[in-house]
Amino acid sequence: MKHNPELESIELLAKIILTAARTAPKGKGIDDIVTYLLSQEEKDELADRMEELSEIKGLKFLLRDAGNVRDADAITLIGLKASGISNLDCGACGFATCKEMLEHGKVQKEFSGPHCMIKYLDLGIAVGSAAAKAKDLCIDNRVLYSAGAAACYFKIIDADVAMGLPLSVKGKNIFFDRESTRKVKG
Repeated sequence: MKHNPELESIELLAKIILTAARTAPKGKGIDDIVTYLLSQEEKDELADRMEELSEIKGLKFLLRDAGNVRDADAITLIGLKASGISNLDCGACGFATCKEMLEHGKVQKEFSGPHCMIKYLDLGIAVGSAAAKAKDLCIDNRVLYSAGAAACYFKIIDADVAMGLPLSVKGKNIFFDRESTRKVKG
């Protein structure tokens, strides 16, 4: 007899959730999405880096989110590693033409940019597809800017922009009714 066997399924379910991100529609059919499933050690490192980024940026919610990452059963990261532009000259990136955007130097903070707006939409659709698949599989989750920001800032992953999607299989959703701040361990 196995007691609480559902806990053994989280890695497989996380891979299924990332499959939804991979197969989400992409602008012009070009896939610039990158996905990651962190090991327990990598998950703990990410939480540590989120706490460090909280100090650097002065953003207290990163401490709370780091606690969520530590308490999650798994964490996935979905990012964008942009390879080009759409050539629409739509101006959504803030520049009159795609060429003008490409000539502008990239800003590197938590994320690098600017990028083509179509690429950002691809990332949003991929993250939304993953969150929807997690819901379909009855896996509690929450999209975390903070996890993606720390993963990119500290180069834990190779992405220009990323969002974290922590996953939990517990009796209550740990990602809601959260305290506004969480004490740093130690």
